[in-house]
Amino acid sequence: MRIEGSHLVITESLLDRTTVPELYGDVKGAGEASFSAVDLSNLQSIDSAGAAFLETLRKEQGKKPEEFYQSPNEQVARTLELFALPEEDRSGRRRGGNLFVWLGGRAYRYFDEMKSFLIIAANIFIWSATDIVRTRYRRRGEVSKQANQIGIDAVPIVGLLSLIIGLILALQSASQLRQFGAGIFVVDLIAISMVREMGPMITSILIAGRSGSAIAAEIATMKVTNELDALKIMALEPVRFVIVPKALAISFCLPLLVGISIIVGIAAGMIVSFLYLDISLLTFTNQVFEVLKVNDLTVGLGKSFFFGWVIIFVSSYYGLSTSGGAEG
Repeated sequence: MRIEGSHLVITESLLDRTTVPELYGDVKGAGEASFSAVDLSNLQSIDSAGAAFLETLRKEQGKKPEEFYQSPNEQVARTLELFALPEEDRSGRRRGGNLFVWLGGRAYRYFDEMKSFLIIAANIFIWSATDIVRTRYRRRGEVSKQANQIGIDAVPIVGLLSLIIGLILALQSASQLRQFGAGIFVVDLIAISMVREMGPMITSILIAGRSGSAIAAEIATMKVTNELDALKIMALEPVRFVIVPKALAISFCLPLLVGISIIVGIAAGMIVSFLYLDISLLTFTNQVFEVLKVNDLTVGLGKSFFFGWVIIFVSSYYGLSTSGGAEG
């Protein structure tokens, strides 16, 4: 091997795993010497190790294959094409291959991620169901601590936003319904929408943004600092030790928060109805109990349980999937 001007001339006739280490050392030993092309006219045969060596040189120089490889014979050119590294355009997407390869790769990654997600979700569900009664396998007071962070600390923001939502719903609906003399139906709208839809949805969005992100960040920090590995070495299951108390806490905190959201939202509607529509508090209360059914409350609280478990599953998955240190 020698360097002639801007060309690296390969003098060997065979480039395989036995000759590549020495050549690679010679290239690194050349230091600052640079070249824009490789002369392969003397090279007769090449294997995968040789192709990987040449492709590494090409990527380091940032050249295209047709510019970098000079005078390869048919066998060498075919081998280099077979083992060529994919190019990347400025958007970071790899060029080369075809649409089906790209779709297959994406589908495989999604399938692999979904499999990992289901495994984590199943572990959380099984350990949570088991540890409801087997309290000796949990840290003392951990569930109450998580309930305080997830539930009690979230009461002010949940109450404030539910108050605002209730006021807005009542004002917007009252301004339209009073034109038709149907102001009393504001009560029906506020009661049903807060119990079945708005209460569970608004509360879950707040908990996902507030507590879900905190759970993911906490688990991710433990992952990158190897605390989860330390738990495994101590024969402690990380999911059971770290995530299950959070899952149990959110299971009974989120329905309670939804209940607070419903009460505050309906109370806000009551205030607007009294001041804007002259509906008495007694009339409003009677109408609420008349329009609401047990099924409405069951649907609202059932959604809160479902949303709570979704928050735990997603937060735990992304926390446990973190890699790459603080940036990850």
